[in-house]
Amino acid sequence: MRFTPQFLDELKARLPVSEVVGKRVKLQKAGREWKGLSPFNKEKTPSFFVNDQKQAWFDFSSGKNGSIFDFVMQTDGVTFPEAVERLANMAGMALPKVLHEDEARDARRKTLHDVMEIAAKFFEATLASKVGAKARGYLADRGLDATTQVKFRLGYAPADRYALKEHLGSQNVPVPDMIEAGLLISGDDIPVPYDRFRDRVMFPIGDMRGRVIAFGGRALDKDAQAKYLNSPETPLFHKGANLYNLCAARQAAHEGAQVVAVEGYVDVIAMVTAGFAATVAPLGTALTEDQLAHLWKMADEPVLCFDGDSAGQRAAYRAVDLALPRLKPGKSLKFALLPEGQDPDDLARTGGRDALVEVIAAARPLAQMLWARETESRSFDTPERRAALEARINEVTAAIGDESVRRYYRQDFAARIAQLFAPAQDKRGARNDSWKRDWQSRRDASRGLRGAPKGAVPIARDAPYLVVSQQLASGPLHRGHRSAVPRREALILQAVLNHPWLLHDHLEELAALEFRHAEAGRLKAAMIDIGADFASIDAAEMRAELERRGLGATLARVTAAITTASVWGAQAEAAADDVLVTWQQLLALHRQWNSLTKELKDAEQALGQENTESNYLRLRDVKARLSRMDGTEALIEGFGTSSGRPARSF
Repeated sequence: MRFTPQFLDELKARLPVSEVVGKRVKLQKAGREWKGLSPFNKEKTPSFFVNDQKQAWFDFSSGKNGSIFDFVMQTDGVTFPEAVERLANMAGMALPKVLHEDEARDARRKTLHDVMEIAAKFFEATLASKVGAKARGYLADRGLDATTQVKFRLGYAPADRYALKEHLGSQNVPVPDMIEAGLLISGDDIPVPYDRFRDRVMFPIGDMRGRVIAFGGRALDKDAQAKYLNSPETPLFHKGANLYNLCAARQAAHEGAQVVAVEGYVDVIAMVTAGFAATVAPLGTALTEDQLAHLWKMADEPVLCFDGDSAGQRAAYRAVDLALPRLKPGKSLKFALLPEGQDPDDLARTGGRDALVEVIAAARPLAQMLWARETESRSFDTPERRAALEARINEVTAAIGDESVRRYYRQDFAARIAQLFAPAQDKRGARNDSWKRDWQSRRDASRGLRGAPKGAVPIARDAPYLVVSQQLASGPLHRGHRSAVPRREALILQAVLNHPWLLHDHLEELAALEFRHAEAGRLKAAMIDIGADFASIDAAEMRAELERRGLGATLARVTAAITTASVWGAQAEAAADDVLVTWQQLLALHRQWNSLTKELKDAEQALGQENTESNYLRLRDVKARLSRMDGTEALIEGFGTSSGRPARSF
């Protein structure tokens, strides 16, 4: 039986070498490879290595090496067709039928690859010509210099309806081939097929071998019907099964680069230029199962980087739902959310590589994203709402296919729920110190310390509390590291600094807050981290530890941001009751402000897209509500009666 190269490639893509070999050899992770004892010779020291990136195995004791097919043939003593059949059964793939049409199809695909290569070279040459001046100007404005254009084989499709068609015709390419490759638009109602891509910057899309199989075109005419246009489905191209920059990213990942998925072509180029060589992007669609499989072949925990707006958050949550049923031990995702209104290209140009590094470094684990989705902006102040959260968590974790991963997710979320619902005070009004024992036991269990209570849930010392702000408004990202700390954020931090018990009694509330100022966010994260390191700490010790960690200047900036002492409950002298009332008010105001700020942006975008009276009135209403919020901290300056402070009327 003859098997096509495409079938064999698909079989190898579906079956990592470690999975096939692992059925006969006990493998252990060794860096980017796997190692084990040779199945061909008796040995005590492992000399058998598996490399999934190279799709190969190497046995240094016998000198043997090869692919999954070679391994099955040599270990099972079967022929190549039998080996393919066994592997196809393992992968759940039907064997291809032996047809003469298969050979014709192979030849056809080769022909179409040739056609796409000719088209790519035509677009490249046109970009470099006089006709491509406008496109070169656009690319220059986007910061894509000539070297970058050549590296990514960028091109330009002229506005002429028949420019590519005539060029391909001069190379003896038949019109049916042009149509089948997706380069021409044709149909029963179109008497003369014409170029699909016109007046567009062209981004070639390659397969795993780097061969051009499709194009993405970015319109230069602002009135174009579609800003981005991709090739249609063809015998070479299935957009849900491919990723932009896949070939180069696979090689970079093999060499140790961080695998990152972003949302667009220019974003990929910006990331690669900034040093993230293993960056890819879906092709105009939400992430698919096939694309996720590609990512997991490159890395155990690839980072999905989404825009920080509501659309980016929705895309992240869709990816969570896609990944949950497919999670395996060691295989997961991380999520990096950009500052609102910025994509990786914007960020790279305004903040440089450091800004991108900061965003990627702050990527949140999948479990944390799932927890945030189920708890953000929700109240759990009644037994029914708490029960509903627990039921919802059980429902979403039930989607996890792997039993062991599902078990650990449920343990993790049980601990989160217990912390979220832990009482802040006992009936006498004194602080409930049960958090000390619980925190210490969980921390000890996570660090592997002896004497941890039996059954303690192993949780990383930061998780689940270190919640990264979805705005990620750090220095080079949003407002500049020398901008003033917003007064409300400074007051929240001052309350925790002066009353560190808030860290433990209200930790989940603090961790979930979105801080727009980078230094405020770093100070918050440091305080949460200190809470994990110290079972008990007072205000003086908290400040000393922050100073020791190099955050003295940040403390000074937070203090400088508070220009009045009117918010009594945040000060050191305030009694616990006053602190709690002030804390609740500050958090409510902070959440309301963030919500209104996002609503303002949506309203401005709506008015910009459609200048109608209703959109104008919506914008005016949001601005009015924001204006009414200014100075609302004054509402709580009368608090302090429990602290012996005379009440003021207002």
